[in-house]
Amino acid sequence: MASYPASQYRSPERDSGAAIKLLALFLGLVVVIMGTIGLWLALSAQHARDDANLAARRATTAKPAGAMAGMPATGAGRATPSFAGVAPANADALATAHAAVRAELPSAPAGTVAAVTLPISHDVVSIAPGVKYDAWTFGGSVPGPAIHVRVGQTVRITLVNRSPMPHSVDFHAARIAPNIAFSDVMPGKSKTFSFRATDPGVYMYHCGTAPAFMHIANGMYGAIVVEPAGMPKADREYVLVSSEWYLDKAGDRSPAGLDLVKAEQMTPDWVTWNGYAGQYKTHPLTAMPGETVRFWVVAAGPSLDTAFHVVGTLLNRAWINADLRDAPQHDIQTALVPAGGGGVFDVKIDRPGIYPFVSHSFASVQLGQVGLLKVGDVAGTMSH
Repeated sequence: MASYPASQYRSPERDSGAAIKLLALFLGLVVVIMGTIGLWLALSAQHARDDANLAARRATTAKPAGAMAGMPATGAGRATPSFAGVAPANADALATAHAAVRAELPSAPAGTVAAVTLPISHDVVSIAPGVKYDAWTFGGSVPGPAIHVRVGQTVRITLVNRSPMPHSVDFHAARIAPNIAFSDVMPGKSKTFSFRATDPGVYMYHCGTAPAFMHIANGMYGAIVVEPAGMPKADREYVLVSSEWYLDKAGDRSPAGLDLVKAEQMTPDWVTWNGYAGQYKTHPLTAMPGETVRFWVVAAGPSLDTAFHVVGTLLNRAWINADLRDAPQHDIQTALVPAGGGGVFDVKIDRPGIYPFVSHSFASVQLGQVGLLKVGDVAGTMSH
């Protein structure tokens, strides 16, 4: 009879015990692995927070790419308090003593070429009674000199950089390759370029060196009038450039500089006609009853539009966007001049009186963008 080896019998109790031990070992390994992963994630998160905090601290003190000595830090951080309306006790006397910027349109040169030299320098200027600002300028003033040419003339621009940093000029009236004509001029250097004035209107010119926003906010802008033949007669012509000032201190004890955070947030301390708050309120522009007064208006910004309005009358003729090729609009109450744009506006006032001209964005009036047109021999002033 065949014989077979006896079978090996294992009891159920012994098998289940081994399984439990294996399961416990597996679970223990899982716990160790998960704990390690959790610790790694926690450390990574902490490192990420540390890196973010370090980057934030660096951002508040970093300078923009290409920043040079004399340029303010980036806008990261907190703006300084508002200095709107800050003035010394003798502000009225200072306003009276201030020589208002001449607003009269200068004569256009004769001949086929209009030669314009624009010296570039950094100068302390007055922007409100008793308030000074360390500005970057064309011709030592803010705005730069008003330029008047006629359609068809060749405009020859010479820049002379007497400042410690690169600057340039961008003419909105020019049809020209900007990478060539509007290139930077190094300190102590000069350059000349020309363009033909083919497009009638009133245009902004400004420094185009990066960041142009900062150069404009520091005062590097002006107006050029390109007058066509056949314009309707005007008895008096005034150039008005609107702009904003963003101060890092009050400017009453030492000159202020640019607060870039305020500028980026468009919260100016002062808004002006021709660079100085309220100067044509203390020293009104003038006309006689029945005369036509022409305003050549540029909004230099760098950011705010101007809603041009003359209180007590209408704009008899309004060339919106300074479009002098087409017929004007008539009897306009308020005309928008966008930042970087222009407009030409005629008023004819028959009754003697005092007529304020403002931006009807009245926060700007509150900050100094108001002047008076005194029509006739009338006494006194007015607030508006």
